[in-house]
Amino acid sequence: MLIEERFGDKVFENCKICPRSCGVNRIAGEKGYCGQGAKLTAARAYLHAWEEPCISGEHGSGTVFFSGCNMRCVFCQNAEIASGDVKKEISTERLSEIFLELQEKKASNINLVTPTHFVPLIIPAIEGARQQGLRIPIVYNTSAYENVETLKALEGLVDIYLPDCKYYSDELAVRYSKAPGYFKVSMDAIGEMIRQVGEPIFVESVHKRPSFGRENSLGIIIGDYARPESDGERTIYHNCREDDYTDRILTADMYNDLMSEAEDDYAGPLMKKGVIVRHLMLPGQLEDSKKVVEEVVRTFGDKVYLSIMNQFTPHGDLSGFPELLAPVDPDDYEALIDYAIDLGLENGFFQGEGTDSESFIPKFDFEGI
Repeated sequence: MLIEERFGDKVFENCKICPRSCGVNRIAGEKGYCGQGAKLTAARAYLHAWEEPCISGEHGSGTVFFSGCNMRCVFCQNAEIASGDVKKEISTERLSEIFLELQEKKASNINLVTPTHFVPLIIPAIEGARQQGLRIPIVYNTSAYENVETLKALEGLVDIYLPDCKYYSDELAVRYSKAPGYFKVSMDAIGEMIRQVGEPIFVESVHKRPSFGRENSLGIIIGDYARPESDGERTIYHNCREDDYTDRILTADMYNDLMSEAEDDYAGPLMKKGVIVRHLMLPGQLEDSKKVVEEVVRTFGDKVYLSIMNQFTPHGDLSGFPELLAPVDPDDYEALIDYAIDLGLENGFFQGEGTDSESFIPKFDFEGI
C-alpha cells in the first residue's frame, strides 16, 4: 500500500501523526513537538545488549535510535537525541541498508527506538529491506503516546511492540512529560498493538531430531530436546552442522518454565511476536506505579509481558524536580514486585540491582548510521 493511501498525501504538510496533532508543515521546514522535519534523522545503529533477554538475545538487538521525540520527559536518559539536537539525516534507502547490515551482524531483531514521528518514512524502509532479504522481527519501541490510526498503518510490518506505560496520574504525566491524557492514550495504543500481533510467541534453536520428544496437537515439540550451547562467543553444535537445527515455537507458559530454571546470564529463546509493556518506576511514586501495574494486569492479563524496571537514573538538569534527584528506593521496588505477583502477574520481567547507572546510556556518536 502506498504511503499516500495509508496517511494521505499531505501527512507532513499538516502533521497529526501523534496525539500532539501539531498541524505543522514539516515539508516547509516547520517543526512540531518532535522537533523534526520531513527527513529521517538518527543518531546511532548498533547491537544493543540491555533490553529484555528475549529481545537482546545472544548477539544483541539491532537498535536504531531516531532523533526527536513527541514526549518531553524531564528525566530522559536519551535527552540529547530526544531534543532533536543530535542527528544525522538519512534516506529511506539508507535505513533499509542499516536494517540489513544489523541482520548481517546477527542482530536478534530490528529495534526502532522513538520512531513515532517518522512512521510514514519507516514503512517503506521496512518494506524495502524485506524485499532485499530482511527476515528478523521488527520491534517498535515507543513511549506509547501514539495515535491508534498511526499504529494501524504498521499492521503486518511490526512483529513486536515494546511500549511504555509511564504514569497513571495525569498530574504526573503533565509535570514530568507534558503529556496530558497519557494513561488513556497509552492503554488505547497497547490495545491496538495486541490486536495486531496477538499473544506472545517465542522461538529457540533446537536439534531437528530431539533425543526424546513428541509433537503435541499444535505441532510443537515437547519433552526432552537438545539445544545448542554457547561458550560466550559462539554457538556450539556438538558434532552437528548448523543446519541440523530448526526453530522451536514456545508459548508464554513454556517460555516462563524454561526461564525460571535458567542461569542469570542465559539469554534464552527470542520473542517472535508479542507485546512487552514497560513501566519505569520513579522515586517516591510507589502508589502510582501500583495503579499502572494493576490496570495493565487487569486489562490485558497474559496477553502481554509486563517489564517492571528500577533503572531510573537521575540525569540532566533536575533542579526543578528535587524529588527525582535520587534513585528508586529498593524497598519500594520490592513492594511493587510483590504487588504485581499478588495480582496474579505471571508474564513479567524484573530487574536486579545496579541498573541505575549511566553506563547503560548509549553514546550517540552516529555509529552505524
